[in-house]
Amino acid sequence: MTTDLRVLVVIPWRPQPSRVLAHRLTVARYRELLPGVEIVDVDTGHEPFCLAACRNRGVRLAEESGADVVVLGDADTLPEREPLLAAVEGAAVSGRVHLPYTEYRSLRADGTAQYRRGAPLDRCNHLVVPAATSGVYVTSLETWWACGGQDERFLGWAPEDVAWLISHRTLLGAEPVRHEGRVYALHHQSAAKTGPAYEQAVALYQRYMDAAGDGAAIRALISERAASLGVG
Repeated sequence: MTTDLRVLVVIPWRPQPSRVLAHRLTVARYRELLPGVEIVDVDTGHEPFCLAACRNRGVRLAEESGADVVVLGDADTLPEREPLLAAVEGAAVSGRVHLPYTEYRSLRADGTAQYRRGAPLDRCNHLVVPAATSGVYVTSLETWWACGGQDERFLGWAPEDVAWLISHRTLLGAEPVRHEGRVYALHHQSAAKTGPAYEQAVALYQRYMDAAGDGAAIRALISERAASLGVG
């Protein structure tokens, strides 16, 4: 990695008993792969928890710290070294968000237990999640805002990652850059996919689906979000 490139790792994080171990292992992984790089946890206080808001706040923290590139890593997802380093380098100059993987592996309970016992990540039992577009984002600050950031109206378990992908494709005219490799999602209890927040998220996601490919419609959604939440 370029020695003068300033990087910040941001982990959206709110302590929950079933997630504490995954968070600890994730922080340890980034310390191993990016020695000397600052790692910060972010929680914006939303109820329910809001990944999108935490990611946006993380980019603002990167701006305040003078970082060139921010790694937005979920608190349960472990990247591989070479794809992560390539993504950091590429994100600084490409004008696109980078994903340090072409395969997203969910280790589930059995694979996570194997990893805890010392098995190499690539030998752990897993389920491949097709077309995954979350887990770890690597981006310059300008690129994140150029594709609108993420919509903070998505609360709890929500498809903010797919809505963001639609915005990236529409506003930047391209897919995020993927780097050959894998990420590994550790096991924990899943958030409920029911209730008012979930129903609102599904309705908002449908609006992004309807706006796909229409730059004016996507920008209108972003402007509407900013007006309703008082955020950029």
